Amino acid sequence: MKRFHVHVAVPDLDQGIAFYNKLFGAEPTVTKPDYAKWMLDDPRVNFAISARGAETGVNHLGFQVDSEDELTALREQAERADLGAVEEADAACCYANSNKHWIADPAGIAWETFHTLAEIPVFGGAKSKPQASPASGVCCPTAKPEPKAKTACCG
Repeated sequence: MKRFHVHVAVPDLDQGIAFYNKLFGAEPTVTKPDYAKWMLDDPRVNFAISARGAETGVNHLGFQVDSEDELTALREQAERADLGAVEEADAACCYANSNKHWIADPAGIAWETFHTLAEIPVFGGAKSKPQASPASGVCCPTAKPEPKAKTACCG
């Protein structure tokens, strides 16, 4: 079963945690010096915030899946639709080790589909030591996904 994923870059992590604790009526399930995550069941969402120097706002959207079979099915769906999926196997990102792929919508918003394999002690990069500097842009993709087509909506 898929879980919707939202990652928002915030200018102040403590303020963000205080706000989202009130909004969700729950404490984060993961809290790090630069990152917090809520794994909510109603609605079923993996909601994360980070303060790592990225532009404030939606960092990326996506789907977390429960199995490699689900991940493969969604990657194949993206490939059949010619969405230009960028695959990352065994990626270290957001304090987790995951298999994933990225696409971008026509506006350039990154969409991540991932299966978490394990928790790790670092935000991204090498699994044994933290990155030398904060991540910029989208969380951890090795190659930025490019939008495949520009389309108009609601015009």
